[in-house]
Amino acid sequence: MSVSDGDAERTIARGAAAFRVPAFARLARAHGLGAAGDALVAIALADSLFFSIDPNDARWQVALYLLLTVAPFGVVAPWLGPAMDRVNGGHRFVLIGASFVRVALAVGMAVYIDSLLLFPLAFSMLVMGKTHHIAKSALVPSTVPDQEGLVRANSRLSIITSIAAGLAGIPGVVLLKLGGAPWTLGLAAVAFCVAGGLGFKIPATRVAAEPAGPEEKAEARGSGIVLAASAMGYLRGVVGFLTMLLAFELRGGIDPGPTGVGVEIGHRVRRALGAERLDLATGGSPVWHFGLVLVATGVGGLAGAVISPKLRRRVTEELILVGTLGAVALVGLLAALAGGLVGAMLFAGVAAMTGQAGKQSFDAIVQRDATHANLGRFFSRFESRFQLAWVFGALLPVILRIPARLGFLVLAATAAFAAASYWFGKDATPKLFASVGVDPKRLGDRLVGRARPTLGPRSTDGPVREGRRDRKDRRERR
Repeated sequence: MSVSDGDAERTIARGAAAFRVPAFARLARAHGLGAAGDALVAIALADSLFFSIDPNDARWQVALYLLLTVAPFGVVAPWLGPAMDRVNGGHRFVLIGASFVRVALAVGMAVYIDSLLLFPLAFSMLVMGKTHHIAKSALVPSTVPDQEGLVRANSRLSIITSIAAGLAGIPGVVLLKLGGAPWTLGLAAVAFCVAGGLGFKIPATRVAAEPAGPEEKAEARGSGIVLAASAMGYLRGVVGFLTMLLAFELRGGIDPGPTGVGVEIGHRVRRALGAERLDLATGGSPVWHFGLVLVATGVGGLAGAVISPKLRRRVTEELILVGTLGAVALVGLLAALAGGLVGAMLFAGVAAMTGQAGKQSFDAIVQRDATHANLGRFFSRFESRFQLAWVFGALLPVILRIPARLGFLVLAATAAFAAASYWFGKDATPKLFASVGVDPKRLGDRLVGRARPTLGPRSTDGPVREGRRDRKDRRERR
């Protein structure tokens, strides 16, 4: 009888475990709804005052709002992040708080959709989105059983982000047509609210109980990780630069067109003949151009998340990072030649794809080289820097009036320089040479960067001397 009771208890326990939702699935649900809310906000802004006024007149206002909303983020992140690491459930609290703050911001944007207050509310929404991503990056390592599943988990979250944003776009566009931007923002508020509620289901874990030790600090300053972080920061800056560049380029400043005595006479002649006055204004793009660029961005991000794991089975992470920088350089040149909507869609899609591939490669490099580091703290620290790189990249086309084709060429040139700097500045490793079909053992210890045990003169004993003796014997026999 006791045996059957024990079997029953084990059966019940197995059944309960089968219905228990894994921690990663809980994080993925909250993150997916947050991504859906961000997509809905983007759709609402496309049909609001944000894109209705002449952006060239509001350029300095946009820059000021961006600085005012991001400056506190840059100041607070360096000391708030480590504090949250050591608090039980600290980053979960940040993720939940960012979700509910975005609920209030979405409601405020719906109320002030036709007011200049929309600008600070929109940029505050941007900062909360960046804060959400930092908290998510810190929580991922605590939701996977081992380090081998870490990069796979980040890849799945990237795929979930793209799918959630695409699915949210369908009801978002329908509500935009039926009730306007406020209705779409209302749905975004609901998505953020549910995301915050699901955040309470994420296990409350302490990312790092102790401050970073000397080994972890030394690994953070390792040349391989520093160079990879620089490449990833550049890629994130490219996305920010391209976002604002295309926003101003596609919207365009409204040029009243040619003026003068002859033009005015022509207008009056048409009026005398009963014809309407010709509208000679130029600039701006229809809303569906923004939609196509957003679609290209989503497709590129999804492609990068899907392709990156397959690439990592064939080549090293370092080669993927170099390839992403090279792809930005090449496509930037092609986009400058194509120009227009085609060039914008091409560059937006490739920038999203390379950003996803680069992020997964960076995660893998950290996982491989920072063996003594707390990965949650590591990713949180670097993600803060990457988000700031996005913002500073976005500031450049806001402050400076840069034509799209010139911006594409600037990105192409800087990406080529970044690729060359990364390739020649990184530490050569056996794994890197093996990925291109070269046997590192034949290149010698100095070429692959292996440290010798001593700095004194090399000994002539051992395999080197025996090899010389064998060659001498063969010559004597011949």
